[in-house]
Amino acid sequence: MSGANERPLAEVKFLTVAEVASLMRVSKMTVYRLVHAGELPAVRVGRSFRVPEQAVHDYLRTSFIEAG
Repeated sequence: MSGANERPLAEVKFLTVAEVASLMRVSKMTVYRLVHAGELPAVRVGRSFRVPEQAVHDYLRTSFIEAG
C-alpha cells in the first residue's frame, strides 16, 4: 500500500478473510483466490491472512462493469 492516500499503520483497519467474504458477499475460498492471485493485497499473520479494509473497497470500486 503506497501512494498519496497512505495512512499510518496504526490507522489501517485489517479484516479477516471471513469478514472480507461477508462484506463482498462471496465465499472465503474466493477471497483466498483473490489474495493468492495478487488481486487483493493481504498480510500474513501466522497461518491466517489479514486484508486492509481500504484494499477491499478499492478492489470493489475498480471491479464495477457497465452492463447492457
